[in-house]
Amino acid sequence: QVQLVESGGGLVQPGGSLRLSCAASGFTLRDYWMYWLRQAPGKGLERVSSISNVDSKLYYAESVKSRFTLSRDNAKNTLYLQMNSLKFEDTAVYYCARDCRPQSVGWQCGLVGQGTQVTVSS
Repeated sequence: QVQLVESGGGLVQPGGSLRLSCAASGFTLRDYWMYWLRQAPGKGLERVSSISNVDSKLYYAESVKSRFTLSRDNAKNTLYLQMNSLKFEDTAVYYCARDCRPQSVGWQCGLVGQGTQVTVSS
């Protein structure tokens, strides 16, 4: 079965850290351009980070640069998002996704995980 399963979300104080995981099954992660997206309350899907399947080039949204790090473990077929120095505005549901295309508003993806909630609150 082709699927993505995220984990690692939770409640954290500002300045704290979390590591999200995205376990893939039914396909090989490194063969696809993979994305971390997030959706904050009342907002559309935002690309947080992505990794190219061609040259492993990384992309980070300006709002998370120097704080978030995407990595991939090919042996475990798992994608990670290390999030440090978390801010209130990082609160969102985070999704791992594949086959994504930008739309006029947000993104459309062919395969998306169930999402994991990240809440940054004091």
